[in-house]
Amino acid sequence: MVQSVGIKDVARAAGVSVGTVSNVINRPDTVATETRARVQSAIDRLGYVRSESARQLRAGRSRIMGLLVLDMGNPFFVDVARGAERAARQAGLGVMVCNSAQNPGEEAEYLSLFAEQRVRGVLLTPADATGRNIAAFRRHGIPFVLVDRVAEGTTECSVSVDDVAGGALAVRHLVDAGHRSIAYVSGPPGLNQVRDRRTGALEALAEAGLGPDALRELPTERLDVAAGRDAGARLLGLADRPTAVFCANDLLALGVLQAMYAAGVGVPDDLAIVGYDDIEFAAAAAVPLTSVRQPAVTMGAMAADLLLEETEEDGRARPHEHRRVVLQPELVVRRSSLSAR
Repeated sequence: MVQSVGIKDVARAAGVSVGTVSNVINRPDTVATETRARVQSAIDRLGYVRSESARQLRAGRSRIMGLLVLDMGNPFFVDVARGAERAARQAGLGVMVCNSAQNPGEEAEYLSLFAEQRVRGVLLTPADATGRNIAAFRRHGIPFVLVDRVAEGTTECSVSVDDVAGGALAVRHLVDAGHRSIAYVSGPPGLNQVRDRRTGALEALAEAGLGPDALRELPTERLDVAAGRDAGARLLGLADRPTAVFCANDLLALGVLQAMYAAGVGVPDDLAIVGYDDIEFAAAAAVPLTSVRQPAVTMGAMAADLLLEETEEDGRARPHEHRRVVLQPELVVRRSSLSAR
């Protein structure tokens, strides 16, 4: 087995003390030029790499920020991670990205891992609607910021999008196009985003003088393309099929679109479709998808900035006024909803 090179090996090869090697690494200006060159030559020759984890444990601080999202298979969360990583890198930090897969049990395990690793702080999109995982994690004293969610009963910072407004944008667009019977492919009912988008949809219907029975909800267990295809199959089986469908995210919408294509149902002439998130694939679909755009990269960057404001170099919380930032969505209209009625 190959033995790793330690600081003592470098000191022995350079003929200096361990303290001198440490100074070369951490405070090079305090070491004479000739000695510094000799130590650096030994480092290069031996291939010594400083143990960052050991240094952090000694100093009691971390240069890692945790990011725990619902589904890294969803391009929306990839964009959130891009924004967070950009902000963290500018501050000299790295990001440990983990995926709860919408599973509260996996979420709890990753939060425990973050605590064990003594991360600087955590950006979190909760999977546990009960809030128990957040309550348990709060005991560790590690700052965290909620992303794409304002969880009930918390006072921590959060960055989210007004999903009620987003749901209203989507359904108002469909009503204005002449649709009076609309399906809502909603995803897991325990998610706040799903409920808020439904609330917005009902508000838009009420504005148009339509009752809640104008919205047919088709819940799904997951927010992915396969769940969208399944919802599309159920939609095709309805005797009084709605003329339009609003989906809680773009992956569901793309799945519904696939199901309609396979069944020979025209989009948008036979069925108009609106998604949510405006991921890159929305514009590239066989029928370009109308979608409610969320500023995902901005959301991730702002959440990381809030976390950095809240934490000291040693990772402990510092006096900080918690803020709830709510961004506004935008409707991007494409061909999938442009049928003439």
